[in-house]
This record gives sequence, C-alpha cells and structure tokens, in this order.
Amino acid sequence: MNECLRPEPVVSLDDVTKVFGTNEHRTTAVKDVSLEAYPGELILLLGPSGSGKTTLLTLIAGLSRPTAGRVRIFSRDIDSYPAAELQVLRATRIGFIFQTFLLLDSLTAQENVAMVLRFSGYRERDRQQRARALLDRFKVGHLCDKFPRTMSQGEKQRVAIARALANRADLVIADEPTGSLETQQGFDIIRLLHGQAKDNKTCVIVASHDLRLAEFADRIFKLEDGRMRDATRAEVGAAVRA
Repeated sequence: MNECLRPEPVVSLDDVTKVFGTNEHRTTAVKDVSLEAYPGELILLLGPSGSGKTTLLTLIAGLSRPTAGRVRIFSRDIDSYPAAELQVLRATRIGFIFQTFLLLDSLTAQENVAMVLRFSGYRERDRQQRARALLDRFKVGHLCDKFPRTMSQGEKQRVAIARALANRADLVIADEPTGSLETQQGFDIIRLLHGQAKDNKTCVIVASHDLRLAEFADRIFKLEDGRMRDATRAEVGAAVRA
C-alpha cells in the first residue's frame, strides 16, 4: 500500500509491555510489542497458551492498561478516553469474540445479539430483525428463542460471533474464535471474519493457536513468552505440515 494513501491505523501499539505482580512475583505477559493495524485487514496473532495473546487483546481493547509503552485506538491514546467514553466506544465501534463466549444466561440468543445494538441508535424492531438475520447467517437462527444453557459449545460460539458483528464495528477483536468449532465450521467462521474485513473495511485482530488460519490473514505475527515477531506464510505452512 502506498504510504501516502495509507489510512490512519485503527490500532497502534508502541513498545507496549504488561507486567503482573510485584517484586519477585513479577510476570511479564507482554514485552516491547509494537504494531499498527489498519482498516480492511485481518491480523493473526499466533502462539500457544501463555504466550501473551489474550493479554495483548485486553490491552488493545482498553480492558487493561500497559505497564509501559503507548496504546492508541481510533487515533487517540487510550489513556485520553474518559471511562464512560471508552465504554461507549466498546459498545458502538468494537466487537468482541471472547474465548469463553460471555453470553448472558438470562437472555435468549436473539436477545444476546440485540442487546449490543441499544447503544447504536437502532429501534427495538430493527434490533430484533438484525439479530435474527445475523443468527440465520451463522446458521443458528433456530436458536433465536433458546438460552445459552441449552446450546452446545459450537452454537454458543456462533451466537457470540453474531453478537460481535451486530454493531458493524470498525474493530473486531477475537480470542480463539474457532476454538470450540469443528475444523470446517472453524474455516467457515474465519472466512466470514475475513469477508467482514474486506467488505466493510473492518480491522479484525484474531488471536489463535491454530496455524491453519494463516491462509486467511493479511499479516501474521507470532507471540512467544510475551514477545512478538513477524511470521511468514511459508514458515507457518511448514509448521502445519510438520
């Protein structure tokens, strides 16, 4: 991409470090990570459990603050957002796909998806229609009136992904979005996220341990012990074949 025409990054990290604990109990979860993520691209963060992927996602979302370095989203330092404004930002411009789903047990699938649209100016009827359409798109429309306790893990994941895309977010953050799905279902989901990036100019950041998702990514990074480096498609392909 021509640097003169490149848009402002949706996410910008500058030498970000996150340390938990104090003194001899200190653990460095993320170390000196720098990254710029742009509209319309899908970035894949690869690494095993404990490599720092989830911590990095929480820093990007402003759910955690860095020990050192700078985090910017939507061209502003995350520290400059008042708490209330950051909360609205998460509700209207950021979609989350959590590894543990975080569906509300007291709400049906349709209500879980429609809930996030309350902050986006949708009327009640439009919220319900969009929620149902998304659930149909992810092949769980038959679960509209079902509660999470009656769903399989894979069904919960599909509902959670529908919820993340409901507000037409500018940034989608996904933590192991295919972890509870069978292989083909997982590929279907990542294709939809890739399409979301390309068709709607959404910045999609996916953290996963599944190397096979690399074929859908525009850029690939590997996290090891909290440090991040570029990974080539050839390198990841060789690891898949090994």
